Amino acid sequence: MPSTFSSPAAGSAAGDDLSRAHPAWVLLGAVTVVFHLGLIFYGLAPALVSRPIHMALALPWILIHAARTPFERASGWLLTLLGIAACGYIAFNEEALAGQYGFIDTHFQMLVGAFLIMLALETARRAIGWPLPLVTLAALLYGLLGDLIPGQFGHPGLPIRSFVGTLTIAEGGLWGKLTGVSVGVVAIFVIFGAVLNAGEAGRGFMNMASAVAGRLTGGAAKVAVISSALMGSISGSASANVASTGAITIPSMVRLGYPRALAGGVEAVASSGGQIMPPLMGAGAFVMVELTGTPYTQIMAAALLPALLYFATVWMGINAYATRHDLRPMAASDQPDGKEVAITSLFFAVPFVLLLERIFLGGYTPQYAASIAIFAGMLLLFFDVSLSFSLRGFASRMTEAVVTAGRQVAVIGAIIICASLVIGVLSLTGLGVKITSGILSLSNEMLWPALLLTALACLVLGMEVPTTAAYVICVSVAGPALTALGLEPLQAHLFVFWFALLSTITPPVCGGVFIAAGMVGESWLKVAFKAMALGIGLYIIPLAMVANPDVIRLAYDPLWAVFDGVKIALGLAAISYGVIARRAIWLRLVLVVVGSLVIFAL
Repeated sequence: MPSTFSSPAAGSAAGDDLSRAHPAWVLLGAVTVVFHLGLIFYGLAPALVSRPIHMALALPWILIHAARTPFERASGWLLTLLGIAACGYIAFNEEALAGQYGFIDTHFQMLVGAFLIMLALETARRAIGWPLPLVTLAALLYGLLGDLIPGQFGHPGLPIRSFVGTLTIAEGGLWGKLTGVSVGVVAIFVIFGAVLNAGEAGRGFMNMASAVAGRLTGGAAKVAVISSALMGSISGSASANVASTGAITIPSMVRLGYPRALAGGVEAVASSGGQIMPPLMGAGAFVMVELTGTPYTQIMAAALLPALLYFATVWMGINAYATRHDLRPMAASDQPDGKEVAITSLFFAVPFVLLLERIFLGGYTPQYAASIAIFAGMLLLFFDVSLSFSLRGFASRMTEAVVTAGRQVAVIGAIIICASLVIGVLSLTGLGVKITSGILSLSNEMLWPALLLTALACLVLGMEVPTTAAYVICVSVAGPALTALGLEPLQAHLFVFWFALLSTITPPVCGGVFIAAGMVGESWLKVAFKAMALGIGLYIIPLAMVANPDVIRLAYDPLWAVFDGVKIALGLAAISYGVIARRAIWLRLVLVVVGSLVIFAL
């Protein structure tokens, strides 16, 4: 889940070990884990209770734990104490506030509401930088001053008490459905990922990938693809994925003589795919459940073939680069033996199998199934890679798990709460409908021009804000236009979600590439060009999903879904070889044209 975006918070969280291991942070992390798991087993809690508590638990991690200067720490303490008091006011007065229907009665409530909005902006700024808070601030200013804008993009005006109240004391804005997804679903899967990562699951991913692909041509690069797909399915963050798996795969590729730009590009593009890889898919999948009303299992089935096509295209791209460079397989001495592979694989296989069994056979909700899998993962923390039982090892690994979970839940909570303000303003002012009308008008009510306009908007917004926030904002304004032009709702959401990922490998802002380039010691621009060539599926597959809609209907029509998947795979393989392989230029052009025709014309 996109809970560890490359950010000041994420960076500073890697600060001194004493701060991270302090018992206070361990306790707070444990409280965060117990609170969110408790909500699953306790039952339904009022939104104006659970969501403010969720924000209150996030504040210390962002404002104090991640502070980089004495001023940030001092102001962080002040903001945290005031913020906990404000969130507590909302939670303790839930019944009375629910009866106000979003209209502020007193000056004190106005002060609390204005402070909470400011706090949400500042928390997001400290977590991920300026872009998302600036987008949110622009939306808020539009809500306050939009009546001064002439023409169709203005609005009649909103009473300040109603505007602030709807965003802060009602189930809209800060405490809207999007925040509810963060509280009830995303946080659970973030905890799941933290527990797995604290144990031997990451080593299991690497060992399995090495056993499957290590002996093949370009084996080290293919190990990176498989391990990043597996690791990304639980981390949901391209940046975190690059930093974790890249620490092993990038030196391995460089040691075997791979060009440094290629080594960085492989890791960046493979890690970017983690957010589209079922079964977890990061926070976006659960937000999609809320926004479309589609069951999680159907979203997972719809996303499966496109995700496999993405990684298959990267795989084909590595084979194409093998015509240019000597991409040797991994040395036998670097590959794990069968026993180690089998043992370490248990550390991720047991929780994953239990998760899927509870969802598909048990019929439970994803969050309940994940909670059961979390407890299984916690039991596995008693054991190391040699299956030795250790209480001290469990304590160490559990400490790491709760601190990581607390920090990651806080970062993604800060992002989603801030983005919720944008959604609230769009709903209050009708701006989303107006932008939808604008897209329809600019595209002359034709689908493909509207798709290209939407893709451009996703790319631009994705450069400035994290994937999940970019997806939420873009789909809120462009989704209705795409469905009005004939796309199914899930098809439109998947299209937007995929294009929100473009900024992870596309210049000028490409977080995954920056981290990979720093790790490999190469120009980020060279790494970006390699990543874009390898990740060409990220640009084509969303369009292919529109041209071949059966590919996302695996749950309903598996035969035609697989047929369309094979057709797209053949087209992508031809395009990838045409773009990358060392062949005559005329042959490469023919491959690109034929591949495009196979995908979009047949």
